[in-house]
Amino acid sequence: MTATIAPATSAVVGDERTLSPAEYETWAAEIRRLAEERGAVVLAHNYQVPEIQDVAHFTGDSLYLSRVAAQTDAREIVFCGVHFMAETAKILSPDKTVLLPDHAAGCSLADSITAEQLREWKAEHPGAVVVSYVNTTAAVKAETDVCCTSSNAADVVRSIPADREILFCPDQFLGAHVKRVTGRDDIHVWAGECHVHAGISPSDVRAQVAAHPDAEILVHPECGCTTSVLDLVSHGDLPADRTRVLSTGGMVEEAATTRASQVLVATEVGILHQLRALNSGTAFIPMNERAACRYMKMITPAKLLRTLRTGEGAVDVDPETAARARRAVEAMIAIGEPGRGGE
Repeated sequence: MTATIAPATSAVVGDERTLSPAEYETWAAEIRRLAEERGAVVLAHNYQVPEIQDVAHFTGDSLYLSRVAAQTDAREIVFCGVHFMAETAKILSPDKTVLLPDHAAGCSLADSITAEQLREWKAEHPGAVVVSYVNTTAAVKAETDVCCTSSNAADVVRSIPADREILFCPDQFLGAHVKRVTGRDDIHVWAGECHVHAGISPSDVRAQVAAHPDAEILVHPECGCTTSVLDLVSHGDLPADRTRVLSTGGMVEEAATTRASQVLVATEVGILHQLRALNSGTAFIPMNERAACRYMKMITPAKLLRTLRTGEGAVDVDPETAARARRAVEAMIAIGEPGRGGE
């Protein structure tokens, strides 16, 4: 069976497809057959293209998917996401084969700090507690005391004694949000960012709110507009009861229950497909329709098919690095289950 990739059809932002309905059914049947034959589970991140979200056994944020991978009886994990996510799955499932359909699918946020840079930063602040977002490489997690997600970052920071300095990496916008909500002034924040979320600007918010004045507003804490949004709320320029800063998992939960006619969504546009599937009665509108991650979109239907056919694309993590990184993730879970609302 050959999956023919047709020209992209016109669609609302976040639901662009490359397969026609007939092509999708043929492709999806083959994906499911091969997955069953290989004893594989297919995991798709919230930002993947619609076809891959629809065919996957599980869809969600990276930590949720990695925990699913650890709990499944499947022999193989096919992770449709970016490289650090597949690494995290391998860290939590060291005895399973983890396959990534394209090893070039990286992450600008994870790449914004290296293990060597973190070691140098730690040397400048001896005794500080290192809190790293799960959106980091295995090598950085191995230099970390405790990981966090965007939904539990504040709780992780609150668990650290008040007399301990904190080094928070790598996302500067999530770090600023955590400083704001915890009131801690002893947090040093690394100046990293996700190029997609950083590109969602205060001007995007102002324009979309003006165009949709009655809409609910969902903002991811990695966004470059988060501080401006909260400032607008504090000054009464945005309605506090309709404005929420949420992880991707939190957005999914909110979408399933909202009765709003319109919701403005400030995160990567791939999540819109899932939100619309959960609630057809609400119009989910991107805060910035250009907020698409080129790395996430590198995982295509054709590449997923090839991976299941060949078994190529295994992700390996050095056992010592994996063991140290696993301790940082387990330290986070000991503080409180991050739940589905991870990054």
